[in-house]
Amino acid sequence: MSEYDFDHALIAAAFRLAADSGWARVSIADAARAASLSLAEARIRFPNRLALLRRYGQLLDQAALSAAPNEGPVRDRLFDLLMSRFEAMKPHRDGIRALLRYLPTDPLTTLELTCATRRSMRWMLNASGQPTHGLRGALRIKGLVAVWLWTMRAFERDDSEDLASTMATLDTALGRVHGAAVWLSGDRNAAREADDPAEPDASADPA
Repeated sequence: MSEYDFDHALIAAAFRLAADSGWARVSIADAARAASLSLAEARIRFPNRLALLRRYGQLLDQAALSAAPNEGPVRDRLFDLLMSRFEAMKPHRDGIRALLRYLPTDPLTTLELTCATRRSMRWMLNASGQPTHGLRGALRIKGLVAVWLWTMRAFERDDSEDLASTMATLDTALGRVHGAAVWLSGDRNAAREADDPAEPDASADPA
């Protein structure tokens, strides 16, 4: 079994356990046993649950980046990239819900996921052709993090196979920040329009 397959199997088992018993009761050892994986290798690859969540985020990014579009408007590229991440999360929806319910009780895990989300959104922006350096880049990242978190609320409630509600929410969220070109397009004319006080909703925070 490759390391990639090992990681997938252990992560899937961890989320199944979380769906059944809650994230607080999940251990790496239990997940390895549930997936019939080597405890010794699990110990090396995942010393704790934070390591498992970091690796899961990397796999989600990998799923999105492997199908990154090379052309089209920035908004459409970001839509495709973020929906690819949500599609990759779909098999683990119940376990992810359990994790989200657990987060208010664990500030360390919440901080880790907050930092991981920023790193992931930086990659999504770069994959869409948008630079993320400097103040403008920081604002782009902040805006896309807000889009992701807002859409996560819809994903948490979305039981459909086609993630129709998630897609609709993501489309709306991207639309709400699209006018703020300082986040998304980098186009000077669009940026001036976004700064125009006659457009009060251009930089509305989707959160």
